Amino acid sequence: MAPVPSPLVQPFEIAVPDAVLDDLYRRLRRARWPVPLVSPPWQLGTDATYLEELVDYWINTFDWRRVEAELNRLDHFTTDIDGQRLHFVHQRAAVTDALPIVVLSGWPSTFAEFAKVVPLLTDGAPPFHVVAPSLPGFGFSGPTTSTGWTPRRIAHAIAETMQRLGYDRYGAHGGDWGAMVSSQLGLIDPEHCVGVHLSMVIASKPDAPSGGQAGASEELSPTEQADLDRMYAAGRDQMGYQRIQATRPQTLSVGLMDSPIGLAAWIVEKFRAWSDCGGDIETRFTKDELLTNLTIYWVTGTIASANRIYAETRRAGVGASLPDARVSVPMGYTKFPGDAFKPPRRWVEAIYDVRRWSEVDAGGHFPALEVPALLSEEIRAFFRTLE
Repeated sequence: MAPVPSPLVQPFEIAVPDAVLDDLYRRLRRARWPVPLVSPPWQLGTDATYLEELVDYWINTFDWRRVEAELNRLDHFTTDIDGQRLHFVHQRAAVTDALPIVVLSGWPSTFAEFAKVVPLLTDGAPPFHVVAPSLPGFGFSGPTTSTGWTPRRIAHAIAETMQRLGYDRYGAHGGDWGAMVSSQLGLIDPEHCVGVHLSMVIASKPDAPSGGQAGASEELSPTEQADLDRMYAAGRDQMGYQRIQATRPQTLSVGLMDSPIGLAAWIVEKFRAWSDCGGDIETRFTKDELLTNLTIYWVTGTIASANRIYAETRRAGVGASLPDARVSVPMGYTKFPGDAFKPPRRWVEAIYDVRRWSEVDAGGHFPALEVPALLSEEIRAFFRTLE
């Protein structure tokens, strides 16, 4: 018997007004570009030549209405929780008693990251009912208008959404902020959340302060130490965005809300740097995929509230993002080679009940876009261990 959803859940259709798109293209055509700089491509940030190519495609080739129609083939809904709209895809499998799983993206991504994964999960064996939310403050959930939307608070909203959909047991998968929300679901809702699968995991050395760095240790294998060295090097070279968004996000966001090419430059660099693309971004993402993500941020006006999650979490302190207690539900982790966060397994086991630890040879920080079939099989393999 199918669950009976709450009347608080309403159908939703993506329908961006023509005026919003006309304004976007007008701004793109009138962009003021910086003076060309002679430097190796991408060394100082987003490569200007590639960005101009992408913007030209955005203006002259990209078809939002086609993308909109494709996204609307999925079943969309909204619900209001704690004064905030929450948008989500809810795609049910043909098998009535399939396990529901919620799949959660992060920054600078959107729910559309999972567009290719949803049918792979609903139609596979075993099949799943899939819920793919836009995090509060992201995409079609709309901007947050109050402070305090941390991963823990978001997890409470997701747990309430699953209850409103009539599910008394479910699993969770996440990467980036979605990994933190999934972990929080395992922490705050173990009566209903049967397990969490992560494509990114953050864990400190058990005897180090939260967020602390460990140096060379006899306990670490050469591979583990190399992973940590690369992670810390990436932190030194690539985390400027995080420090800005965790301290003064509003200042940055004014520019990103006003300039679509500024928005593109800020986000596209991350897709290249954090993916398993070997420096060539379009070996992992098509222009249409990159521009779908960018256009969602633009037409919903949510880059400011999405950026703010870093500051919200920093201000809220311990437990707002990473779990402040051991997560008791079963956990599975897939280690993708292109992702920067690769803590040693022993560190992760201090926080999670690790039932499946898998190391694959392709994919990065955005596996749902980069290697959707591989990610789907990894999710499926973990939840099979709980049968």
